[in-house]
Amino acid sequence: MKRVREHRDALVRRLPALQIAVAAAFVAVVGSYWFVQVVQGDYYLVLAENNRLKEIPVEAARGLVFDNDSRLLVENVPSYNLLIEVSRSSDVEKSLEFAAGILDRPKSELADVLERHRSAVRFRAVLVAEDLTLSEVAKFSASALEHPEFEIDVSHLRLYRFGHIAAHALGHLGQVSEADLRRSESPYRAGDLVGKSGVEQSYDLDLKGDDGKRVVIVDSRGRLLEEHDEESAVVGDDLALALSVELQQEAARFFEGKTGAAVALDPRTGKVLALLSSPSYDPNLFSRRLDQEAWRQLVDDPRHPLQNRAIQNAYPPGSVFKIVMAIAGLSEKMVAPHHRVFCPGSTKIYNRRFRCWKRGGHGWMDLRSALRESCDVYFYHLGKRLGIDPIARYSRLLGFGRPTGLDVAGEKSGLVPDAEWSLERRGTPWYPGETISVAIGQGPILVTPMQLASAVATVANGGFRIAPRLVDSQSPAEIESLPLDPKVLEFVRQALWGVVNEQGTGARARVPGLDVAGKTGTAQVVAQKTWIESEDLPAAQRDHAWFASFAPVDDPRLVVVVFVENGGKGSTSAAPLAKQLYEIYFRDFLELRRPA
Repeated sequence: MKRVREHRDALVRRLPALQIAVAAAFVAVVGSYWFVQVVQGDYYLVLAENNRLKEIPVEAARGLVFDNDSRLLVENVPSYNLLIEVSRSSDVEKSLEFAAGILDRPKSELADVLERHRSAVRFRAVLVAEDLTLSEVAKFSASALEHPEFEIDVSHLRLYRFGHIAAHALGHLGQVSEADLRRSESPYRAGDLVGKSGVEQSYDLDLKGDDGKRVVIVDSRGRLLEEHDEESAVVGDDLALALSVELQQEAARFFEGKTGAAVALDPRTGKVLALLSSPSYDPNLFSRRLDQEAWRQLVDDPRHPLQNRAIQNAYPPGSVFKIVMAIAGLSEKMVAPHHRVFCPGSTKIYNRRFRCWKRGGHGWMDLRSALRESCDVYFYHLGKRLGIDPIARYSRLLGFGRPTGLDVAGEKSGLVPDAEWSLERRGTPWYPGETISVAIGQGPILVTPMQLASAVATVANGGFRIAPRLVDSQSPAEIESLPLDPKVLEFVRQALWGVVNEQGTGARARVPGLDVAGKTGTAQVVAQKTWIESEDLPAAQRDHAWFASFAPVDDPRLVVVVFVENGGKGSTSAAPLAKQLYEIYFRDFLELRRPA
């Protein structure tokens, strides 16, 4: 009990000191508030009212894009935009009236823009007009004191120098989507313009660079007082493409008024030298924020100009598929080069008559002449011998039925049918008669022009699969060696040389002094029970035209695939473009070989 009393006495003795300390702290706090609010009140009031920090984003310029000869394809040009900060305006209606007068636009149009951004954070500038002229910029700058609510922002406008010619390869820009903004660690901000297709999309993070910012001190009228801090923008990386402007321009000229696609690539490296889809569009439309009416016109266009037909549309390959059939037949030893079949113009298989494209028939055909003359009857019988599953296996081995791995998003897989596919997708067994149609590239088999170019490259380079690429990367391409007999591939290459150079169906692709090898293809759009010339059918029902080729035959350096939608015969509609592209690409080589 005594010990407790001693502790209490000690505590009581300390209380006065504690009370004094608390009182002193209270006086100090009150004194500080009094000093700030009373003695220095006017100073801080002026500082709060007249000065504040403002953060100004500094947009990074996107990287430039060049072709394989260092010619500029895509660059940036300055664009002047008008922003308004409502908090600086004493009368928003008068501000809008003033801006509408300079821009020669209805005030209601600018008011609608503000209405869409009414939930924006206070003191946040809102974009109300883009791409101002220098005269308009000068007028707003001269009125900065009377209208501090307006400011001019300089941005980088994307300029595609060749317009529609390389639109599907290069792609275009568009506003960042909500899905991209919601991604964790997203590098984008609301309103950013990002790549939406082509190289612009696939290499967006490389091209976009890193935005910077300026922190400045401004007074109540928005006038700049001084720079407070600055973080420089980092320009995006430049890209060098494998694309050749000359080949691209020639393909675009050929496809004027036509629908289809063309692909040219190097079979040794996979570098894509031309990628054209027609009809096309002008990607410069997307450099500015595209209005709804212009967007609707593009989307509703029955020609579908936004589709990249080289990689996003799959078609029956027609007779170019006979390349796969020849490789499969020889590899499976279902046919030998000397094996002959008589073609009278049609043949009866499984109690059904199948026609050859040549009404009178071809007579006796071996494999080489069947490829050269594109004899359907020969390949009908080869298809019966092989069956659908081996045909599908070699088709997939050569890259059909899956994306090629091109470094641009949006590739379709196409379709390679077999017995398993029929049961899973259609719920019915595969009928042997269907194989006969597939043997000449008809029926449910579908390929893209890029897939066909990749497959032909594999045949040309001796059995190596190389993923095609638009960007001219310094790193070596990934090469996969396929289990294909070199002797089989050599036979097919020489037979395809005969298609062009021995008065075969590809004679219109012949280039004097250059050994071009190729295969024509004509794919029916509607089934025909009689011999009808494609030109006599309505335009939408005419056959699709193909030509798949490479050169030179003994040292292939260029593969060209041409597809003309509803173009009729591949020999007349597609092969001539391949000839033109070879003449341009091998111009120096042909010049040296031309006799003096």
